[in-house]
Amino acid sequence: MGRSEPGGLGPVGVLSITGGIVVADAFTKLLAVDRLAPIHTPHPVLGDVLRWTLVYNPGAAFGLHLGPWSRWIFIVLTFVALGVLWSMYRQSVPEARLKVIALATIAGGAVGNLVDRVRSSRGVVDFIDVGVGDWRWPTFNIADIAVSCGAIALAIVLWREDVEAERLAKAEASADARADASAAPDAHGAS
Repeated sequence: MGRSEPGGLGPVGVLSITGGIVVADAFTKLLAVDRLAPIHTPHPVLGDVLRWTLVYNPGAAFGLHLGPWSRWIFIVLTFVALGVLWSMYRQSVPEARLKVIALATIAGGAVGNLVDRVRSSRGVVDFIDVGVGDWRWPTFNIADIAVSCGAIALAIVLWREDVEAERLAKAEASADARADASAAPDAHGAS
């Protein structure tokens, strides 16, 4: 652990972020299952805008469902995603702290929902219900928030990396052009 680790965070730091999200997600889901039954029964928190409503989602985000094999397809896809996240972590430079935090946050959310998929064929426990009247956002959970926020942060970091790489490439090309121009013989000089 130390400055030579990706993002300046060693595996313990990354696992702390990821594990913290998994524990928070599991705890809130246990509370939801225990206190919000029966399913599909809204419990107002902030009037109609924020409600706790227990639902089980056998698919993916926003109710994406791939038929009877959804559970197993999403379990495999989660392991693939975790592999990609691990690879991105290992390739990160020590200065990429926000990138590593974003990766750990996404991983925490992915593992949180993976636990539900492995544990129960009913699906992922969702309970945060936001909207107005019949205009509702799909019900979600802490893991979904972690994946979404981590993905937004990662997208911003990757975009900034691209902008910086483009700026450095232009600066290098400009420096090369100046060096070539100064090394070229003077057109008005003697022959």
